[in-house]
Amino acid sequence: MNQTTSQTRKSPLVLLLVVLCHIQLIVNAQNFNEIKGQVNDENGQPVTYASVTARNHATGTTTTTQTDSLGIFTYHNLPGGGPYSFVVSHVGFQTQTLSGYTIKADADISLLIKLKPVENGLNEVIVTGRAGALNRTKLNTSYSVTSIGYNALSLQGPTSVTETLKSVPGFWVEASGGEASGNVRARGVPVDGFGSIQLLEDGIPVQHDPALGYLNGDQAFRFDETIQSIEVVRGGPSSVFYSNAPAGAVNYIPRAVGDKTEGIFKITMGDYSLNREDFWIGAPIGDGWKMSAGGFYRTGSGVRNPGYTGNRGGQIRASLGKSWEKTSFNIDFKQLNDDVVFYTDLPMTYNSKGKIVAVPGFNGNYGAIAGAETEKMSMVQGDNSRYHYDNTVGTAVNRSQVTLKFQTDLGNGWILKNSLRYDNTQTQRNGVYALNILTADSFYKAQSGLLAQAPGAQQLGFQYVTTGKAFNSTGQNGNGLVIQGGLRGITMPMSEVTNDLHLSHVFYTGSSKHDFNFGYYYAHFDQSFSRYSSKVYLDVQNNSRLLNIVGLDGSGNIVHTFSDNGVSQYGYEWADARGEQTTNALYVSDEWQITNALRIDGGVRWENAQTEGVVGQSKTVNLGTYATSQITTGNGIFQGYNHHFDYTTWTLGADYQLSSEMGLFARFTSAARIPGFSTYYTNVNAIPVTQTMDLGELGFKYARRLFSFYGTGFWTKYNNVGFTNEVSTLNGFTSVNAMANSKTYGLELEGGIYPVKWFDISATATLQYGKYEGLVAEGVTGGTLTQLYNYNGNRLIRVPRTSLRAVPGFNLFGNHLRLQSAIEYEGKRYTDVANSQVLPGYTKVDIDAQVNVTNQISVFGVIDNLANSLGLTEGNPRQGEIQSAAAGQYIFLARPLLGRSFKVSVRYKF
Repeated sequence: MNQTTSQTRKSPLVLLLVVLCHIQLIVNAQNFNEIKGQVNDENGQPVTYASVTARNHATGTTTTTQTDSLGIFTYHNLPGGGPYSFVVSHVGFQTQTLSGYTIKADADISLLIKLKPVENGLNEVIVTGRAGALNRTKLNTSYSVTSIGYNALSLQGPTSVTETLKSVPGFWVEASGGEASGNVRARGVPVDGFGSIQLLEDGIPVQHDPALGYLNGDQAFRFDETIQSIEVVRGGPSSVFYSNAPAGAVNYIPRAVGDKTEGIFKITMGDYSLNREDFWIGAPIGDGWKMSAGGFYRTGSGVRNPGYTGNRGGQIRASLGKSWEKTSFNIDFKQLNDDVVFYTDLPMTYNSKGKIVAVPGFNGNYGAIAGAETEKMSMVQGDNSRYHYDNTVGTAVNRSQVTLKFQTDLGNGWILKNSLRYDNTQTQRNGVYALNILTADSFYKAQSGLLAQAPGAQQLGFQYVTTGKAFNSTGQNGNGLVIQGGLRGITMPMSEVTNDLHLSHVFYTGSSKHDFNFGYYYAHFDQSFSRYSSKVYLDVQNNSRLLNIVGLDGSGNIVHTFSDNGVSQYGYEWADARGEQTTNALYVSDEWQITNALRIDGGVRWENAQTEGVVGQSKTVNLGTYATSQITTGNGIFQGYNHHFDYTTWTLGADYQLSSEMGLFARFTSAARIPGFSTYYTNVNAIPVTQTMDLGELGFKYARRLFSFYGTGFWTKYNNVGFTNEVSTLNGFTSVNAMANSKTYGLELEGGIYPVKWFDISATATLQYGKYEGLVAEGVTGGTLTQLYNYNGNRLIRVPRTSLRAVPGFNLFGNHLRLQSAIEYEGKRYTDVANSQVLPGYTKVDIDAQVNVTNQISVFGVIDNLANSLGLTEGNPRQGEIQSAAAGQYIFLARPLLGRSFKVSVRYKF
């Protein structure tokens, strides 16, 4: 420790500066005896309830106090003399001892202390999945939690929410659809999108319901340099503290402003025209006020180049906060305006060795069905007006968000916190969807009835819309295939307000301690949903081209054109709905520290939701042509609904700390997911069902400097999961609904080995066995409903039994170079409940590198999917998720991983 002490008798200021391993100490002497200090972590965040002991070495007396909710402690009228030392300690941090102070009656000492964390992953402070006043570390939490720090995120270079989560055990994630609209499956909960977990930003839901049909929570959130770290709670008490979080919660924690000006500037360039700029800057501006600003802007075509700039836009955010002695306040504004391309299924087949590959003439790694000819289209509507479809916007989100956070220490262990968020989000989601794929000859045979509508026509054919050239049914593009596609446009404006208010209190009963919390949560959102889609025919090549259906005479001359510039049916989908939902919830929790080693916690949440709205009813009109003969449109009638739901969830857990390096925990949770507005998008008579689930877990935690291991066994029983077996045919859709229960047993493993400074390896593994119970559904054959099938005991769709991820890394040249490789394996999965169509297992390899040029400048490089794996992440959901109509087909539609890509970033920190 370097120590400097100065004293003056007449000057109003005495300055004392001590520096030891990031400990800063400032001493100001005034005309009264008060010792006051601020304890922060290395990120400038207050360390609450840290123990501070003042010891007079001359007399041997000690006086102990603790920091409040703002990390502040105060001593009044300490006896003069000395020398004094101050010992500052808190779980998860290295104990700091400050020595050599002489106290005088007229002296004022102010301390600004930064605590350095213990080098042990178990001592990370966890803020997600709880609402108490005291800090909790990973060691003494009674549930499974994964922390992803800034350094790991910087190396990984994720571009989407789902990519940030691929290192989380128990989560199956896939981002093959692009930078938004990903899928997450957690702990055997058999729902896609974000229906099983809640997305949080700074502890507040990004979207009250993160699975509003076509409006997933990840569409409204972008990851950038304003985010410091991520905490992921798997199962646990999430459903007590958050709505719509039955299987977990993901919390994106923003970067905090410290006690000095700091900033980050980063430029990223990559293939496929990727250009991105990120920045963040934060500074104290005096009198307890702090402000920050940050964001990003990005352009690029995307790995599957549609022929235009598919990804374009960014976001900006600004925060302003102030801390008083026992109170803090912060306001944060964020504006997101971003368009991202949306990738759908591609034409796949098998080669001579039985390996899945793209069909001839199509690039499975980089090809896209969308292209210049499906970029924009003017679609005829039922009233003969036009719907202007623009696929260049992809998933376009324009979102304004304001967040206000307030906290105050009421004294005597009472802490009041309130978080308010308002957002207004305009979402347009356009895409080119492959509905069916078949040979041209198969189409001609199936649609031969059209010849009766064209006098003189003896056979059907396809003709290119833009060139007029005939389509060669035997070998066009090397495959002779055609796609029946859907150009779908969905508009979803939404405004939402959420508020979470909770009061925490720390109190003692005998020798045990309670951290009690009572909270009230409110949410209200208004949303509209409109959809209009048209069917087109396309050839099968990269950036597929439009085809017209034509009637040919015996000489091959065109005598009739059926479709309209490639459109075979305008308005095959139409929807117009509006609704709102109001949620009120009360929750209570207690963390009971019985002994230093044993803690029991529990919580209960009662939630009430009122959902109401109207759904437009439809009719079919015929405007006189083949393409306009079956347009679905509104009939002017809106039918209403008004439903009330409530449910009580609860959790009970225990944690036993075997040592400072080892712990055990167990938990049982009864959770539920209440029906939302998306239940009624297209069907006012839909039967809403509250999905209930029981989740159990038993875990072990162990960490030392050279080795860490976390193991969790889990059990999930999910009741009332719904399925819709919607199968697309050339002439329409068939639809069958079914309900089932599911049960999953699994094991999550997470650990790392750090044997030497220059090498380490971390790994995660998820082993799970999930099956359906009570699922009996009608089968579909050729679009016709047939007999009942019993699917009891079948495996869950799209959930692998085995998921593995290993990341070996090397630290070279005195830690100036970090080189690592993420190796992922996903086991075999099924696309449907019948387990009739297999998605084979696959391996994916990424390479990440970081070069620290100076203390301020770093260069990052990422190669994604190094070996160009064609691993399939999903089948064609438009061919049925109960019994896939594509099962056994040699040519089929599926969505593979994105092809190999690279990017390089240069970051400057100050």
